Amino acid sequence: MTRYIVLASFTDQGIRTVKDTTKRAAAVREMGARLGVQMKDIYWTLGEYDIVLTVEAPDDETMTSFGLTIGAAGNVRTQTLRAFNSDEMQSILGKMG
Repeated sequence: MTRYIVLASFTDQGIRTVKDTTKRAAAVREMGARLGVQMKDIYWTLGEYDIVLTVEAPDDETMTSFGLTIGAAGNVRTQTLRAFNSDEMQSILGKMG
């Protein structure tokens, strides 16, 4: 499975209904599972981003579908980062000339 970090910020709609944020997170977890995306962690944060997720998906296409589905609900805007563990990074570095 491929790992991703998702940074999310509330939209105007999302902040107006912020009291539902934990319920929405549970719904996103279930929706992700149906798509084959496993939500590992979710954190509500201070600063530029309101929510940080760590997720695993089988491929970029599945992760893109997950992100678009979240965005279509209108409560958050997301930025998705592909994450590499130490072994994956070592392999990447080994491909350098």
